[in-house]
Amino acid sequence: MKLALAVILPLLASLVNLNSPGNYVNIGVISISVANLVVIILMVLVFVLAVMLPFPHKKEHGA
Repeated sequence: MKLALAVILPLLASLVNLNSPGNYVNIGVISISVANLVVIILMVLVFVLAVMLPFPHKKEHGA
């Protein structure tokens, strides 16, 4: 297991180039990095799914 992590983690880390300046989205006076925008969109998506999906409940035995 440790060997698999030692192989997989460097491969995943190599997908992101941290030696270049970040990319930014400018909308009027708002300037936000693409990475932060992606995180915000994912957080909103998870929130909407949490509100929309029903909670699991126990089945009631009919009387």
